Amino acid sequence: MAGAAHYGLCTVQADPTGDFSLSAERPAPEERATADLKAQGIGLVVSHSESAQAAAAMLRRRYSFADERDARLIVALGGDGFMLHTLHEMLDGAEFKPVFGMNRGTVGFLMNDWRLDRLAERIAAAKAVKVAPLSMRAETIHGDEWTHAAINEVSLLRETRQAAKIEVLVNGRVAMPELVADGVLVATPAGSTAYNLSARGPILPLSANMLALTPIAPFRPRRWSGAILPDDTRVCFRVNDPRNRLVSAVADQFEVRDVSLVEVALDRSRSLTLLFDPEHALDERIAMEQFAT
Repeated sequence: MAGAAHYGLCTVQADPTGDFSLSAERPAPEERATADLKAQGIGLVVSHSESAQAAAAMLRRRYSFADERDARLIVALGGDGFMLHTLHEMLDGAEFKPVFGMNRGTVGFLMNDWRLDRLAERIAAAKAVKVAPLSMRAETIHGDEWTHAAINEVSLLRETRQAAKIEVLVNGRVAMPELVADGVLVATPAGSTAYNLSARGPILPLSANMLALTPIAPFRPRRWSGAILPDDTRVCFRVNDPRNRLVSAVADQFEVRDVSLVEVALDRSRSLTLLFDPEHALDERIAMEQFAT
C-alpha cells in the first residue's frame, strides 16, 4: 500500500514528503524522528514513579509524542502494575490500542527493556502478542452484583482467620463439592507467572489456549494441586457458609468483599495487543520462567 508502513498490527502513514522514520535502511536525524513519532500517532503514558518520570523527560527531549487520546499506539513507561493499569483503562474505555511497554518498575515481566535510542525502529520491529482478559461476575451476600475484567487472574481469598469453603463447578457441573483452603484462583497464560506461580500453579505457554485453576494453601483435599482447563471453560465458585466464612474476590486489582458466588470465563471479544522486542518476546519469557531459581 503506497504511503504507508506496517508494524505489528498497526499501519503508520508517511508524512507529506513521503518519508518514513521507521525505515531501518536510512536512520533519520533526531529532528525528523521527533516529528515522525507524533505524526505516526505514537503516544506516551507514564507511571508516577520517579524513575519513570525521569525516563519520560529524556524521551520527550528526544521525541515528540501524539496526545494519548489521538494516538493509535501507546508507549507505556513503568512496571507491570502500570502496564495492567494502562490495559484496564483501555478495557474500561472500549478503545484498544497496541502497547509497547518499557520497564522503569520492579519486575517488568510485561515490559521491554528501557532504552532511549532507536525507539521508532524498535516499535517497527516489535512482535505483537494478543492477550484476552478474563471476565468476572460476582454476587455478594448483600445482594450486590459486580463485573470486572482480569488480565492476570481472578482469585478468591478468605477474609478472616477461618479457611474458605468453596464449591467448584466447571461448565455447570460440580467438579469439587468442597475445597477447604485460603482461596483459589483462575489464571490466564499471561498471568500464569504471577500470583498463580507463587501459589505453585503451572506455567502456561501463550499458545496453550488453557487456563490454570489453582488452589491457594489447600487444607482439604490436601493433595489437590489444581487443574489445567481449556480456555473456553466456564468456572463457577460457590462459597459454602458465606456469612460465617467471609470470602473476597479479586480481578487483578479490583476487589469485591463478602462474595457468595463468582463466575469466571475468558472474554475473547476484548482482545488486547502487547508489543515486544523480538529478542525479548513474552512467550519466551514465560518458558524461561520455569528455570528461574
